[in-house]
Amino acid sequence: MADVMEESNERLVIRKLIPASREDVFAAWSDPAGMRYWMCPGDVILAEAQLDFRVGGRFRILMKGEREDHDHTGVYQEIEPPSKLSFTWVSKNTDFKTTLVTIQLFERDGGTELVLTHERFPSADRVRRHLGGWAQIADRLVEHLRKSRKVTNAQREVSHHERTIGK
Repeated sequence: MADVMEESNERLVIRKLIPASREDVFAAWSDPAGMRYWMCPGDVILAEAQLDFRVGGRFRILMKGEREDHDHTGVYQEIEPPSKLSFTWVSKNTDFKTTLVTIQLFERDGGTELVLTHERFPSADRVRRHLGGWAQIADRLVEHLRKSRKVTNAQREVSHHERTIGK
């Protein structure tokens, strides 16, 4: 689970140490193909993301669950690579009210500290519903980045091997 979780009646904060660079963590938030695997809390099997990744750009993330699909939309408010990302978040689970998500990334020994703040909830119940979901998403993001790094390292080894054999 996330390293630290805080909640109040209108907001939640999740902190997670991720063993990856800020650049890699930030890039994951702009990669719809990768989101397919990590933007999946609870019984969500996969997510389909459509991103217009620019300030003022819109996104749609459809989380496909075993029993139900969850549709989320929003607009990017701030994009400051590799340290900050802010966007509105609207779904059935926010009572279709506009909420605000801010992702901050801080360089730390051993990787990056992700601080996810989600605020402007219509009720404390909605905060609680999102707290566990965002914590699971943070955990799945870590796993996705680990797998991506392994794939990238394996591709480098194959490429190095092919160059060595070709000599």
